Amino acid sequence: MATGARWGMTVPFYDRTLAGSRELVAELPGLGYTDVWSAEVNGVDGFVPLALAAEWAPGLRLGSAIVPVSTRGPGLLAMSAATLADLAPGRFVLGVGASSPAIVERWNAGEFVRPFARTRDTLRFLRRALAGEKVTEKYETFEVKGFRLERAPEVPPKIVLAALRPRMLRLAAAEADGAITNWLSPQDVRKVRAELTPETELIARLFVCVSEDAERVRELGRRMLAAYLTVPVYAAFHEWLGRGEVLRPMHEAWAAGDRQAALKAIPDEVVDALVVHGDAATCRARIREYVDSGLDTPVLAPIPGGEVPIAQAVRELAPAAG
Repeated sequence: MATGARWGMTVPFYDRTLAGSRELVAELPGLGYTDVWSAEVNGVDGFVPLALAAEWAPGLRLGSAIVPVSTRGPGLLAMSAATLADLAPGRFVLGVGASSPAIVERWNAGEFVRPFARTRDTLRFLRRALAGEKVTEKYETFEVKGFRLERAPEVPPKIVLAALRPRMLRLAAAEADGAITNWLSPQDVRKVRAELTPETELIARLFVCVSEDAERVRELGRRMLAAYLTVPVYAAFHEWLGRGEVLRPMHEAWAAGDRQAALKAIPDEVVDALVVHGDAATCRARIREYVDSGLDTPVLAPIPGGEVPIAQAVRELAPAAG
């Protein structure tokens, strides 16, 4: 499948521990994958999987998608990024973003305040710190006094931003090296792409279930979508994408505390638009639609629940498989 795009995989895999992921990660370059991208919610952290992948599969680009800007101090975030950049010179991409109130406040005792400004200020601090500068600066959302990395990376990592709507997308285009997005259709890619410059890399995690049992996949997909799309930032994202009315019954049921009604209110066409499913060839063709619509780096996240095991799905979804 010669798309001209990068082809990423999410690590670790849903069906195994990080320690148990080594052999499958080591296979990825031979299958045609170019990237591995971590995540950071309430499982593994965003950096350790990449540090291990740097050794397990030395040819892969490594990216965090995403590390929240409000769960670590600016200096610690710079230190972690510098460590990965030193382990994998020129191969590490630091993805940061605002995250959500649940992750920042309820789980990490932080403050989810002025998320756009905090992300912008952190980006500006990281640019200077990772270049080896001594930073003394009063930003709008925090102040740093005299921070300098003990060992700045020889190759500062690229920095990409989690961005769901025009303001953050434009910041990514103006000051970062790329934008990361999530839960969108190939048609949505065009709208997101229009907010970026042509040279801005656009990255998206795509949830994939290799299964021909469409009803089973839709059941799984509804649970995932309800968990995400009821988060205010994702609700606003899909309002902007034009799904406000079709998702209104879900939001109303969720707000009323009726979780089952909320799940049932998500139409099949929304699940089919946002979750890639079908046999492996159908899934690869769907991923190609994203690329043809302007996505530079699809990052696949094979989800369990289909009749195809995760390891098999990883192999069958690879560029080399088509």
